[in-house]
Amino acid sequence: QVQLVESGGGLVQPGGSLTLSCAASGTIFRIVAMAWYRQAPGKERELVATTNAGGGTNYADSVKGRFTISRDNAMNMVYLQMNSLKPEDTAVYYCNAGVYSNPVSWGEYWGQGTQVTVSS
Repeated sequence: QVQLVESGGGLVQPGGSLTLSCAASGTIFRIVAMAWYRQAPGKERELVATTNAGGGTNYADSVKGRFTISRDNAMNMVYLQMNSLKPEDTAVYYCNAGVYSNPVSWGEYWGQGTQVTVSS
């Protein structure tokens, strides 16, 4: 069993910054990839950023140059540093992880989400 818990969401003005954190806990052998998704009201959940075990990253075009995903493997955590926030970044942000609970058992897990609201 693996649990993901997000934190760091809140209200921020346009142009401001916010850092989201996601902590993974439970039966973890190895986290192979972690990602951030977001879902705005009335819209489908979309991929924001991903990072693999080696630190490689990918970003949605809408956040390139503004968001940075990083991870702390020792602490089983992933972060999303969000700069130059725009109102269209408003959404519930979800942490996602692909996890080996043992050397041969892999599963994908989701956090419950944290609200980010960008508004003046």
